[in-house]
Amino acid sequence: MVKIKDIADAAGVSTATVSRVLSNKPHVRPEVKKRVMQIVQKMNYRRNRVAQNLRSNTSKIIALIVSDIENPFFQRVSRAVDDAAFEYGYSVILCNTDENPGKEEASLNLLRDENLAGVILSPTQQALDNFREDFDFQMPMVIIDRYVNNLNIDNVIIDNVQAARTLTAHLIEHGCQRIGGIFGMGSTTGRERHEGFMQALKDHNITPATDLIKFTSPKAEDGYNMVMKLLQNPDPPRGILTSNSLLAAGALLAIRESKLAIPDDIAMVSFDNPTWAKLIDPALTVIEQPTYEIGRTAAELLIKRIQDPTRSNRQVVLKTKLIVRQSC
Repeated sequence: MVKIKDIADAAGVSTATVSRVLSNKPHVRPEVKKRVMQIVQKMNYRRNRVAQNLRSNTSKIIALIVSDIENPFFQRVSRAVDDAAFEYGYSVILCNTDENPGKEEASLNLLRDENLAGVILSPTQQALDNFREDFDFQMPMVIIDRYVNNLNIDNVIIDNVQAARTLTAHLIEHGCQRIGGIFGMGSTTGRERHEGFMQALKDHNITPATDLIKFTSPKAEDGYNMVMKLLQNPDPPRGILTSNSLLAAGALLAIRESKLAIPDDIAMVSFDNPTWAKLIDPALTVIEQPTYEIGRTAAELLIKRIQDPTRSNRQVVLKTKLIVRQSC
């Protein structure tokens, strides 16, 4: 492995001069800087970031821990975090937990041991319970997608209850009285959207059809299985709400295989606005979350926290948008 001393020997300068060149510091003659950089490129030298971080007691790497990397919501958030981090001179490590507390704990411990600058996290319920007890993670942190009340942690969220209330009301206003709801289990997000769903039914004096309301893993295959069961009910739903786009994809497949027409036989709405939502026929009515803004805001909050660890915490609640299409 090429070392700074190798570069210095080849260039005929001191190791201190090479370090100044690599750090882009002043007081190095242009011709010396040019000669050093030519040798750096020729010898394919790469700086040891770990050693550099140990010397300076700082890191320019942050982590993003998401609960499901296959979910388009987190793919868009990840892109925004990476874009913002790059602008501020940071790199991003991406971890996926699959809503598994064990995987999440292992990732958090690894990141802390590696002395990363900070972490953006979409937490499991177990982590939320810890953080709500004023748990000190000893690393700057921003929570996304799920709410936690902690003096040391920033939040970037949407109002899930109100968004689900709006989406359910849209179904009701289009004549649906018997409505099925498929919600992700294992997170506060699914529970909050279920709460908004129930509030909308109450607002319109509709008795919930409890046999049509299900919690499941937020995956496409689970959405498919749950909706198939709902459609086999002796009194099937007239409308269906799914709490994310993966569940929606599975639900749409179940409806198609059951040879039902949307919206004539059954109406449907969902959270999230993946590209395919406007391409299918009929196009899907959705609540669109500001996914890019969520990621960018989280990254900027984290970097500000890294720069000023003592500042007061912030909770940012971003607005959602009802996009009305033809599925009702």
